[in-house]
Amino acid sequence: MPDLLIELRSEEIPARMQRKAAGDLRKSVTDALVDAGLTYEAAREYWTPRRLVLDVRGLTARSVDVNEEIKGPSTKAPEQALAGFMRKAGLADISQAHVHTDPKKGDFYVAHISKPGRDAETIIADVMPGIIRGFSWPKSMRWGKASARPGSLKWVRPLQSIICTFGPETEDPTVIAFEIDGLVAGNTTSGHRFHAPETFIVRRFDDYSDKLERAHVVLDAERRKEIIVSDARNLAFASGLELVEDEGLLDEVSGLVEWPVVLMGEFEEEFLQIPDDIIRLTIKTNQKCFVLRQPGNGLSNKFVLVSNIEASDGGKEIAHGNAKVVRARLSDALYFWNTDQADLPDRDKLTASAEKLGLDMAKPLDQRMARLDQLNVTFHAKLGSQGERVQRIAKLAAELAPIVGADPKLATRAAMLAKADLTTEVVGEFPELQGVMGRIYAGLQGENDSVALAAEEHYKPQGPSDEVPTDPVSIAVALADKLDTLVGFWAIDEKPTGSKDPYALRRAALGVIRILVENGVELNLLAQIAGSLKSLADQKRIDGAPEGLATDLLSFFHDRLKVYLRDQGARHDLIDAVITPQSDDLLDITRRVEALGAFLDTEDGRNLLAGTKRAANILAAEEKKGTAVADAVDPDLFELDAEKNLFAAVNQSVSQATQAIETEDYSVAMSALATLREPVDSFFEAVLVNADDEAVRANRLALLAMIRHATGAVADFSRIAG
Repeated sequence: MPDLLIELRSEEIPARMQRKAAGDLRKSVTDALVDAGLTYEAAREYWTPRRLVLDVRGLTARSVDVNEEIKGPSTKAPEQALAGFMRKAGLADISQAHVHTDPKKGDFYVAHISKPGRDAETIIADVMPGIIRGFSWPKSMRWGKASARPGSLKWVRPLQSIICTFGPETEDPTVIAFEIDGLVAGNTTSGHRFHAPETFIVRRFDDYSDKLERAHVVLDAERRKEIIVSDARNLAFASGLELVEDEGLLDEVSGLVEWPVVLMGEFEEEFLQIPDDIIRLTIKTNQKCFVLRQPGNGLSNKFVLVSNIEASDGGKEIAHGNAKVVRARLSDALYFWNTDQADLPDRDKLTASAEKLGLDMAKPLDQRMARLDQLNVTFHAKLGSQGERVQRIAKLAAELAPIVGADPKLATRAAMLAKADLTTEVVGEFPELQGVMGRIYAGLQGENDSVALAAEEHYKPQGPSDEVPTDPVSIAVALADKLDTLVGFWAIDEKPTGSKDPYALRRAALGVIRILVENGVELNLLAQIAGSLKSLADQKRIDGAPEGLATDLLSFFHDRLKVYLRDQGARHDLIDAVITPQSDDLLDITRRVEALGAFLDTEDGRNLLAGTKRAANILAAEEKKGTAVADAVDPDLFELDAEKNLFAAVNQSVSQATQAIETEDYSVAMSALATLREPVDSFFEAVLVNADDEAVRANRLALLAMIRHATGAVADFSRIAG
C-alpha cells in the first residue's frame, strides 16, 4: 500500500513549540484523511528546529464508494422541516428525494445519496492547504510581498518549502503539487543551514531520512537526545567528571540543534563559592548548558555546551565564547550572593516590622523578612499583605505542631522565615530558587536544621509526582501555608470554577491530602478551618465566617481525595461508601477505604455484602410501605434458632467492631463484621421476615436494622456495587 511523506520546512520553529506542532500535524492530517474515507496502518511525526515531518504508512489509494439513505420527514411536513432535510441531504429540490411508505406512519421522504470514491492524491491535495493555513501556533507572522494581501499565510516563522509525496515502495512516488501563497509542494528540501544548504530531491521517508542524515540533519528528536547525552557523558568521563543530567534542558537543547556537537567550556574556580543551585541555574537559564560535577563532591568549573555546527577549529572558539558569557553571568550571581549575606542599607527603617514579628535584626534573613513586611507587599487585595499572611501561617503552624510531632517554637520560627527569601537578590534573578535560597541562607545564619529545611519544603508537594515533606516542622508549615491559602480564598469567594483555578487551589488541597495521608497524620480539618477563619477575622480581613464555608471547603477536600484515591487504585464506590459530609479526618477515610477494599476481596466480605444489601433492601421496601419496625429487638419473640444466633452474633460483632473503630484498627473491625457472614446466611435461609404475626414481623425487621447499623459503623454498604 502507498505511503505519504510530508515535510514543512520553516526558517525556525521555537523549541518549546516543536513537539506539540508535530503532533498537531499528525492529528490534523490523519483525521482529515479518515474523514475523507481513507484508512492507514501507521503514522509517526518528527521535528527539528526547522522542520515538521509526517510519515504515514499503508494509506489506501482510493476512498470507497458510499451509498446511503437519509430518512426525512413526512410528505405532509411543513416547509421548514423539508428545508432542513434538504440541507442535510444536500438536495437542491425536494423532487430529488424518493417517497417511501410505512403502513403505520404513512409516506415520508428518503434521500438516496451516492458518493463515488476519490483518489488519495486528490484528497490529499484538497485537505493540505487548509491544514497548513489553519495551523494553530501560539504566535505567528506574515512575511514577504504576499503579507500585504488579506488572508495571506501566517506561520510561526517564514515557511520555506513543502514536501508532499505519495506512492508504493515499488514505484516512484507521485508529487502532490498543491500551492499556498506561491509556495508549491514538491519533492525537494535542503539540509543543515550551514553544512548542507543545497537542495536535493527525495522520494519516500526512508530515502528522505537517509539523505537528511548525509546533509547533517538528525531527524529523530529522541536520537538527537541520545547523541547529546552519550557524548556529554563521554566528554565528562574523559575529564574525570560526571554529567549533571537535566531532562527538561535536554529536551530544550535537542530542539535547538539539527546536528548536535557536544563541547566543553570552563570558568574560573573562584565562582565555585556560589551554591551549586545558583551556578546550575545561571548556566542553564542563560546559556542552555549542562553543568558537571566531581564524583562524590560538588560542581566542577567545567560545563558542557551543545553546538549546531562542526567548527573547523574543533569548537574552540564556540566554547570560548560561551565561557565568556558564563563568566559574566556568574559574576552577577556572585554579586547577588554576597549582597544577600550583607546588612540591608535601610536596616534602621525596619525596626517596627522586626519588633512586630519578633525578628533578630543581626541576621540577614530576618532583615529580609522585616523588609517584606515593611514594604507591605500585597498577597491579595482582600487578604492583606505578605507580612499579615506570614503572621497567620506562623500562628497556625504553632497550633499544628503538636499534632504532627513538631516543636511549636521551631514551627513558628520556620513559618516566620519561610517567605523571607522572596526579597533576596538571588530569588529576584532566579524565582525558581525561592525556598531553596531560604534553606541555604537560614543555614548560613545558624538556624535549626528543621527550620532551614522548612523554608524550602513548605512549598511541597508542587505536583502529583513531587515528594511530600517528612520533617515535622516542614509538615506543620506546609500544612499551615496551604490551609491559609484555601481558607482565605474560600472566605472571599474566589473558588475554582470549571477548568479555571488561577490560585492553584486544587493543587493546594491535593498537597494537604498527600501530606496528611503519606505521613500518617490524623487531623480534624474543620477545627483547623475554624482557626484559620478566626485569624482572618482578627486581622479584620473578613467579618465573621461566611455561612457554609467550612462545609463547602470540606466537600472540596472530599472531591480532591476521591481523585487521589482513585489514582491510587481505590474503587470509587468504596470511597463513596466511607465518606460522609462530616468526615474531616482524611487519613481516617483513607484507612477505611483500604480496609473495606481488602475485606471485600475475601469470600466472607463478598457474601456479607450480599446479605447486608438484601437486609437493607427488605428493610427499605417495608419502611416505604409503612410496615411497623420495632424500636428494639425483643428476644422473647424469637421463634427460630437462626434468629437467636444472628442476634447474638450482631451484638458480639458490634461490640468488637466498636472497640476496633475507637482505636482506628479497621482491619480488626472488618474481621469482627466477617463473623456475621454465616449467621446472616442462615437467617435468610431459615427465616421468613414477613411473618403473619405483626409483632414477630416487626421484631425481625428490627433485627435487619441491627445488621444495617452494625455495618454502617464502618461504611454505607448500600453504596457498594455488587
